[in-house]
Amino acid sequence: MAAVDYHACTSLTAMFFQQAAVLGDKPMVWQKRNKAWTALSWRHVAEQVNLLARGLQALGVTGGERILLVSENRPEWLIADLAIMAVGAITVPAYTTNTVGDHLHLLNNSGAAFAIVSTRALAERVIAAALSAENPPLIIAIDPLGLRQDPGVQLRVWEDVLALGASHPDRVAEMVAAARRSDTACLIYTSGTGGAPKGVMLSHGAIISNCRGAHDVLLLIGLDDEVFLSFLPLSHSYEHTAGQFFPISIGAQIYYAESVDQLSNNMLEVHPTLMTAVPRLYEMMRARIITGIERAGGLKAKLFAQALALGIRRYETPHAMNIIERLFNRVLDLLVRRKVAARFGGRLKAMVSGGAPLNYEVGLFFTALGIRILQGYGQTESAPVISCNLPNKVRLNTVGPPVPGVEVRIAEDGEILVRGELVMQGYWGDPQATRQTIRDGWLHTGDVGFLDIEGNIQITDRKKDIIVNSGGDNVSPQRVEGFLTLQPEIAQAMAFGDRRPHLVALLVPDADHAARWAVGQDKAGTPLEQLIADPAFRRHIGEAVDRVNRDLSPIEKVRRFTLTAEPFTVANEMSTPTLKIRRHMIVRHYGQVLSDLYEDRRS
Repeated sequence: MAAVDYHACTSLTAMFFQQAAVLGDKPMVWQKRNKAWTALSWRHVAEQVNLLARGLQALGVTGGERILLVSENRPEWLIADLAIMAVGAITVPAYTTNTVGDHLHLLNNSGAAFAIVSTRALAERVIAAALSAENPPLIIAIDPLGLRQDPGVQLRVWEDVLALGASHPDRVAEMVAAARRSDTACLIYTSGTGGAPKGVMLSHGAIISNCRGAHDVLLLIGLDDEVFLSFLPLSHSYEHTAGQFFPISIGAQIYYAESVDQLSNNMLEVHPTLMTAVPRLYEMMRARIITGIERAGGLKAKLFAQALALGIRRYETPHAMNIIERLFNRVLDLLVRRKVAARFGGRLKAMVSGGAPLNYEVGLFFTALGIRILQGYGQTESAPVISCNLPNKVRLNTVGPPVPGVEVRIAEDGEILVRGELVMQGYWGDPQATRQTIRDGWLHTGDVGFLDIEGNIQITDRKKDIIVNSGGDNVSPQRVEGFLTLQPEIAQAMAFGDRRPHLVALLVPDADHAARWAVGQDKAGTPLEQLIADPAFRRHIGEAVDRVNRDLSPIEKVRRFTLTAEPFTVANEMSTPTLKIRRHMIVRHYGQVLSDLYEDRRS
């Protein structure tokens, strides 16, 4: 491992070039091409960053310029990001799932004069947005677009910009040396769960501070020649820091997963040692494992159930286990847990969960099976890491203690406040929102929680998402939704009931489970759109809701529900790219249906 001196780092680009000088021809990033994994060395990546930076300068990019970056996870994403920062410009990452309207908002709000885009499919949306932008950007295409007609915007090809850079004076090292930790590195837009995305200005120092915190936490499990498998979008602050700059800071290799669908296969191929993921992925992985075990049945299912039960006891009440249970549990390590570990590549030291709260039952499931999950906490406004569970002291019902360099205190109303170099510089062009969020140097996170006796942060809810019923009781919708989506019958859920007498819910049934239920009812092939109107199917879903209600307090119980066959997705704007539901959009679409549940006594 070749970790940098985080305190001495002056910028993210200086950190990268320092590592490249040390690691030279060692592999840095990997991508699958023609069914084979191909590596680019540190030296090669550094040369590409240098050429692209010079090419950007030749095109007129100046310090402080904003450059939109739209690409799937691939080596060129990292190269572009570093090259933009190397010339003192500001990266504006955009999700590949963005609509034309989303891109237009980012272009107009950030004032980006340039855009780098990877494929033709992505370029079509960026070009459409550029044609309507207040100041159309010059677009650099990583892949050949194969256009047969001038699209009406300035276009350059990646390779041509590199060639242009080769003939431009090389002042990159000079510019990198002049950069400071307080300079703005990137402008990352919030996911828009509560309205229009806001541009979060993050300094080089904020991200370096995050890298230092992650390093100190993971050092407890030993850092050596680490291998990251990157699959969360790099446009999200979580992956941008934890999946790109942190690996750079410790000299790790980064493999870019082919897709979420290929994630399981990619794990078996690259044998990652560290990964980051959002809770929804763990929920889906848990569901797949359970379904596979149920289908296998027999001795395999019995051993799995025993491994799960004893693993839970080992975590929750280790002193209550007798000698026979301890010995049998070790046998289950070989018979069950080693096989589970092999499905994750066999070398996984830890999976870090962030981006949203991880349900305790999900974390307990993987912990019991020997997969270490470290739940962390943060937000875009904090670059994003605020806290993380320590590998030697995992507390699944918490998000761990603040990482080094971070101060946390709890306000009188329970809001979590954060201070340190990690805090954003503000929202781009929105001083009023900045003043509301950062007060006296403290970032007001909007999350509610407390510090336990060991100093771990325990989050109870999102301040803005708390439902206050008509009786004045505060209810956490995320807690209720978490229990609902743990049921095999339910894929997604949204609780509703602000200023109402009780909770109701909008549920999206799990399509695979529904199909299996239909087969058992001699209704095979019935589309989900029809099943949700079937009284027998609604009773079946109702049984799942009843199971959840048994473990909820009276004010948390879901009294009625309605079903939809349409999942909450990025395409219909009801989910963020990191799989968090967008409540205001769901209410905009289903608000009347949910309100009607308070009148309809049949559900």
